[in-house]
Amino acid sequence: MDKTVTIEDRNYEITLNYKDGYNEEEFISKMTEYFTDFDYIVGDWAYGKMRLKGFHDASNSKTTDINNFDKVNDYIQNNCAYGCRHFIAKRLYNK
Repeated sequence: MDKTVTIEDRNYEITLNYKDGYNEEEFISKMTEYFTDFDYIVGDWAYGKMRLKGFHDASNSKTTDINNFDKVNDYIQNNCAYGCRHFIAKRLYNK
């Protein structure tokens, strides 16, 4: 999917849009300062509400076991409703 969104001067590419889980208006409204340091944001839906979780690239010095993007599939499988709509947004850094 070639969709990008800019939120407060930060650009994100929507790399996965499973079951049409990406809703730009909801994503923008849920993004807070807390998420600004993360390399990836996963949004999932349960009970009609979107929740967000931040992840770091494995090479990022801030990576821990619970926010390592290499384990994003485990997170989706174990912490999200089975088969739920979800999306992944990758932060695009200026070079």
